[in-house]
Amino acid sequence: MTTPDTQRPRTGSDVIRTALRRNAGAMAWGTLLMGLYQAGETAFPIALGLIVEHTMRDRNPGSLALSIAALAVIITTVSLSWRFGMRILQKANTTEAHRWRVRVAACGLQPVARDTDLKSGEVLTIATEDADQSADIVEVVPLLISSLVAVLIAAVALGLADVRLGLLVIVGTIAILSVLSVMSGRIGASTREQQARVARAGAKVADLITGLRPLHGFGGNHAAFRSYRTVSTEAKRQAITVAGVNGVYAGTALALNAILAAAVTLTAGWLAFDGRITIGELVMAVGLAQFIMEPLRLFSEMPKYVMIARASAERMALVLAASPVTTPGQGRPGPGGDLEIDCVRYGALRALKLRVPAGEFTAIAVHQPRAAADLASVLAVNVPPGAYEGVVRIGGQEIADLSIEAVRERMLVNPGDGEIFAGTLRTNIDPSGTSRMIPEAVEASLLTDVVALHREGLDHGVRDRGANLSGGQRQRLSLARALAADAGILVLHNPTTAVDAVTEQLIARNIAELRRGRTTVVITGSPALLDAADRVLVLDDGVITAEDTHQNLLATDEDYRLAVAR
Repeated sequence: MTTPDTQRPRTGSDVIRTALRRNAGAMAWGTLLMGLYQAGETAFPIALGLIVEHTMRDRNPGSLALSIAALAVIITTVSLSWRFGMRILQKANTTEAHRWRVRVAACGLQPVARDTDLKSGEVLTIATEDADQSADIVEVVPLLISSLVAVLIAAVALGLADVRLGLLVIVGTIAILSVLSVMSGRIGASTREQQARVARAGAKVADLITGLRPLHGFGGNHAAFRSYRTVSTEAKRQAITVAGVNGVYAGTALALNAILAAAVTLTAGWLAFDGRITIGELVMAVGLAQFIMEPLRLFSEMPKYVMIARASAERMALVLAASPVTTPGQGRPGPGGDLEIDCVRYGALRALKLRVPAGEFTAIAVHQPRAAADLASVLAVNVPPGAYEGVVRIGGQEIADLSIEAVRERMLVNPGDGEIFAGTLRTNIDPSGTSRMIPEAVEASLLTDVVALHREGLDHGVRDRGANLSGGQRQRLSLARALAADAGILVLHNPTTAVDAVTEQLIARNIAELRRGRTTVVITGSPALLDAADRVLVLDDGVITAEDTHQNLLATDEDYRLAVAR
């Protein structure tokens, strides 16, 4: 059964409502304590006015001592209520931000393609900055209510001294909020645009970092940098616009609050001069006029923060509400490790039909790189079954009828550009910490020299994206991870393009030996891997055009010989 907290938010309003609902208890206590804090702050100038009034009238040391004790109680109340109130609210705020970060990240990491045009860098921004800003609503609402409490108490106290003073505070507050609510709408629109542009800049730089080495290789790094600079400049200009709007908002709020405080002070002075209020009430009015500037400032800033939270929530909803392009099945593959592709049409593939029996080491020699990439994407379920014609079967069952988890457990597709993560060699080879084949995988991938090179061995640190490893080392590390998984069906896409020919021959033999009796498919143009395979399928123009051993194809197929001979 789906609970309210696990339902998928469809809009930014759903995100805000969910955050408010599940933090209702913390917000109630926070509102109570912060209201008590604001009430204590408001009581301070009121108490000072009463002290002046009674001291001048009674001149009683006992009353003065009692008044000082009351001030001490007020100060203690203000201190403790602020301390514990903010602790509760900030804990709820950070916890809520964590929940949304995890949820957005989970959506972004789902293996089924999602119907959004957001890049991974944008999802990262949403999972961090937008999640934090949306969670701020948990803290904003109690502060808004407590500021309102302070303004109301001040208005009532001033109204008891003279009705005109109380009305002046109420009317002035309404006027200030009316002006600022109009301005906050523009802040929300500008903030949404800024967040979108910053996210696009983040996505751009993430893409550039990923492809930095190839860009250097053909001299495209300067053009790529100019492209990023353009995107970043747009984000900067929008940030300046938002800063300008926020500056106008803050300046207007401060000016209006100061005008209201001055109006209260001058009105109280006039009333005291006219004898309509006492000196004690004048002291109270002047104190309250100075005090209400702070809650009025908070109160007037709240609409801005609400608009920012709503803008961030709308961006989160783009990820959270995106439905999967296809709904995966719930079945599991039957026994057997055979792989069948039946009349698949996708991209460069044209009615591709092939079958790899269980336990066979099959190499697919692809003449067009685009066809190799499309085939790897289909097998990796990066392309949902509904997006291509034909079917792919594992153990005789169509992958459209299987759960994604079941497909991943039975078949592993390792791309040639597999990601390397910050951590150690060991955690990159065995992320789950459950593999029993780490030594065999390290030896088969010839990663042994990298392990032996460092005193820490497999515990040698690896930087983000393998920045402290060479291209060949990163590729061998990725291959070791694929072999250590010991999948029933292993598909390798160009696993040796970054290593030298001698190393490639050794790796090819090692893969054939280690994977003996397990279904293995290598999409490659490497003569060494083609020679080590039990059978070679030639994929040309999207279909299988030839099938035999590597040596027989070299002897009988001129096109094949020209394509793979080095």
